[in-house]
Amino acid sequence: MEKKGKILVLDDDPVVTLSCKRILGAEGYNIITAEKGEDALKKIAGEEFDLLISDIRLPDINGVEVLRESKIIQPKLDVVIITGYPTLEDAKESVRLGAFEFIEKPFTPEFMLNVAAKVFDTRGWILRKAFIDDFRNDIVSLRDTENPVIFYKEGTWARPLKNEIWEIGCDVRYWLLAGQLMCIDLPERIKAVIAGEEFGKIYTGSGQTEELISPMTGKVIALNHNANAAMSALIKDNLSEGWLLWLARIQPITV
Repeated sequence: MEKKGKILVLDDDPVVTLSCKRILGAEGYNIITAEKGEDALKKIAGEEFDLLISDIRLPDINGVEVLRESKIIQPKLDVVIITGYPTLEDAKESVRLGAFEFIEKPFTPEFMLNVAAKVFDTRGWILRKAFIDDFRNDIVSLRDTENPVIFYKEGTWARPLKNEIWEIGCDVRYWLLAGQLMCIDLPERIKAVIAGEEFGKIYTGSGQTEELISPMTGKVIALNHNANAAMSALIKDNLSEGWLLWLARIQPITV
């Protein structure tokens, strides 16, 4: 079987390392394992890896420190942080240091395969800056004073555009820091949204779904079908002027 990429799995729990080796190895990934952070860093210094999957609680050093050091040794290395004891502080620091994903144990085999696929699918085009720039049309800047964002609840927001058109969308940080973000699902033929009601879903790492709640009522005139690709670009390249994705453009309806 042709190898898809080289993955280093860092965890002192043999159940986790063996599971990753079985799940990802069966899909053609070359899996190397380590139990200690220092051992993992030595491997990263000695050979190239495409992805590091690291626990936070390790016998010697913290997994966030491994993330920090690994990015110095191999700046282009993608890192996924896994933990059985998630905290907001660890999530924030991992995102700040460039982690591709921050997920909670236990996770399903399907979820781990989806994470790996997302990493390697992203690597295929992430290096083309012009392509990344295209996604800036899908990412809303917090610095936009002409069309300021009005935050709603549960990670959603709205902002006025021109000609009485509004955008509604989601705050990637809200879901990412909660360790829940996997992908966004919008109905293909949605014609209207209602304030306080669901207009889309977030698929989470645990296999559950969370509702995206509309901040306003209106007729849908456009959907952002590039939202998931843009989200990957946003997280991967840490486009800090954004973190907000528009999902629908609507014409408000007064009720």
